[in-house]
Amino acid sequence: MKRIEFLKSPMDIATMSETVSYIENKIAHGEFLQHVVVNVAKIVNMQKDSDLAQSVKACDLINIDGMGVVFGARFLGFDVPERVAGVDLFHQLLVMSSRCQYPVYLLGATQDVVQATAEKVQQHNENLIIVGYSHGYFWDDEQAVVDKIRQSGAKLLFVAITSPKKENFINKWQDKLGVDFVMGVGGTFDVVAGKVKRAPIWMQNCGLEWLYRVLQEPKRMWKRYLVTNSKFACLLIKEKFKVKSAPINSRQK
Repeated sequence: MKRIEFLKSPMDIATMSETVSYIENKIAHGEFLQHVVVNVAKIVNMQKDSDLAQSVKACDLINIDGMGVVFGARFLGFDVPERVAGVDLFHQLLVMSSRCQYPVYLLGATQDVVQATAEKVQQHNENLIIVGYSHGYFWDDEQAVVDKIRQSGAKLLFVAITSPKKENFINKWQDKLGVDFVMGVGGTFDVVAGKVKRAPIWMQNCGLEWLYRVLQEPKRMWKRYLVTNSKFACLLIKEKFKVKSAPINSRQK
C-alpha cells in the first residue's frame, strides 16, 4: 500500500480489489487490522478535532471514500486511481467472509435497522456467518457491548455509527474486541436496510452524492454540506498555493 499525506491526513492509495486482497491476507495470517475511510467531512473535522485525527491516524488502512477527496488529491498532484467507497467495500468483504467462512458482527444504527441489515446481507450471502448484531445506542455501558463482541467469536466487525463516535470507539477498544478486522461503515446499514437511498451511479462518479443527500433531506443537510464543502475548498486552495510557493528542494519526495 502506498501512503500519502493529504491535508494533514494520511491515506492509502489503493483500488477496491487491492484493498480486499490486502484485508483478506491480513485476516488469513491472524494480523489485526483497524480500517477507516476518509471523506470531505471527516478531513475537515480532523483539522480541529484532535481526538478524531488521532483515531484516524491510528488505523492500519485508510481508504479514500468520497470522490471529493479523490478530486482534491488529484488537484494537488497525487495519483489516485479510484475511490474505495465504504458501502461497496462492506459488501465486498461480506462476499469474502462468506467464501472464507469468517464470522462477522454488525454493530450500529437502530435495532430495527441493524436487524434488517443482518437479514438482507444473509439473503444475499447464503454461507455468511453472522454471529451477532447490536444497535448503536450503548454509550452508558460500552464494556458490555465490547464483551459481547469478543465472546461472539467474530473475525470481522462492522461499526455503523456516526463520526467521530465510531472512530473513537474503535480506537479506544481495539485491543479488547477480539476480532481480526474492524471497520467503521457510517450510514451503510441505513442504505442496506432501505431506510436511505444511494445516489445514482453518475452522481457518485461525479462527486455529487452530497447533493443527492441534500435533495433527500434539505432542511437537515443543506447547511452541513455548504459549510463542510466550503471549508474543504479553502483548505485545498491554501494547500495548492503552499505547494507552489515552496522551494523546489522542499517539494522533492
